Amino acid sequence: MKRCEWCTGSELYMDYHDTEWGVPVYDDHKHYEFLVLESAQAGLSWITILKKRENYRKAYDNFDPKKVARYGEAKKAELLADAGIVRNRLKIEASITNAKNFLVIQKEFGSFSDYIWSFTKGKPVTGKWKNISEIPVKTEISDMISLDLKKRGFKFLGSVIMYSHLQATGIINDHVTSCFRYGELKKIPRNS
Repeated sequence: MKRCEWCTGSELYMDYHDTEWGVPVYDDHKHYEFLVLESAQAGLSWITILKKRENYRKAYDNFDPKKVARYGEAKKAELLADAGIVRNRLKIEASITNAKNFLVIQKEFGSFSDYIWSFTKGKPVTGKWKNISEIPVKTEISDMISLDLKKRGFKFLGSVIMYSHLQATGIINDHVTSCFRYGELKKIPRNS
């Protein structure tokens, strides 16, 4: 079975690739989870974050943005002491700020999912990459979203991180064309 090259060498990576990466996400909790994990990943490898994912779920109240938005100094100190997550003060503070802004977007658009999918008019964008070296690290769409989120007060969500979010949540299908998931994901109907 042919897969994207980046996921070989680790069962965790292959499972993530085969079952989750690129599957269209319409659930706000899942979007917030990826925003936290991807901003934590800045400067690190994605496999490092995947290995810490369960710890993040526990530490971040299962990625409930309403709960995270209420985190105060005591919870920040607890997170900074938690060896199961990336203990970076700026990233932790950003996750709390982003939760607050996430709730504002939900109120304005009805859901974060409706907001982020609006940049592609609700339709997944399908890449046509033959090999991994062709896949960009950011695009005009990720630039627009990142800029809009920055204006809304979000932190640690630059264009490269936003492009990763779009790939992970299936807004962009960047499996290489020879990967077995490429065709499978093209057949998934969009959310109605």
